Amino acid sequence: MNFVNALTQFTGPDLTATLSRIEAAVQGVTATDCKGFLEGTGASREALGAAAELKRQAGQINVTIHALGILLCLPHLLEPGERVEYVSLGAGNTGRAFDLETNLRIAEFKFINWRGGAESIRQNGVFKDYLLLALYPTAKRKHLYLLGTDHAVKFLRGGRALSSVLSRNDKLQRIFTEQFGDAYRTVGDYYAAHACDVRIEDVSPWLSDLAEGLIVELDL
Repeated sequence: MNFVNALTQFTGPDLTATLSRIEAAVQGVTATDCKGFLEGTGASREALGAAAELKRQAGQINVTIHALGILLCLPHLLEPGERVEYVSLGAGNTGRAFDLETNLRIAEFKFINWRGGAESIRQNGVFKDYLLLALYPTAKRKHLYLLGTDHAVKFLRGGRALSSVLSRNDKLQRIFTEQFGDAYRTVGDYYAAHACDVRIEDVSPWLSDLAEGLIVELDL
């Protein structure tokens, strides 16, 4: 029995209903009939091991989504004569400046399903990627690829204080201060002056399965 089957034997099609049924059925169980009761519910060591294995694998899901998303975008974004120089598919950029560099462009990817509420951590990540792309010394085009652009662009044009956006990243705050001092007070102030530095593009048409899911990406 593989671990998925072992776990499914315990959870059934609806885990909440299964647990409710077990909670009701366990009343009155004694030491004598406990083993048989557990066998009947599928509560086995195999199921526990399967749940532990799935938890370990789930820790890699965001990294897997990031890697697959980048790779599946390549056929759509590469132009005739354009060559990949590197991609960075793991967590972080693994010693490389960006997620993708070709002979024509540098790019960062963020596969986030924005919900439109208070999303300060996601906003901080988008601003970091935008800023580092904008400041990078290269004649190549600069691209920030997002899973939908409306919320990100609204944030970049908005009035959130830069002191708030940069407050949790000392290194980024230092870079920004060295470059601009106190020239800009809000994200919108900065973006108004640098909106042409980076092209923000929507990859949703290329990754429809991902766009329709409830995906929350860690800061890769």
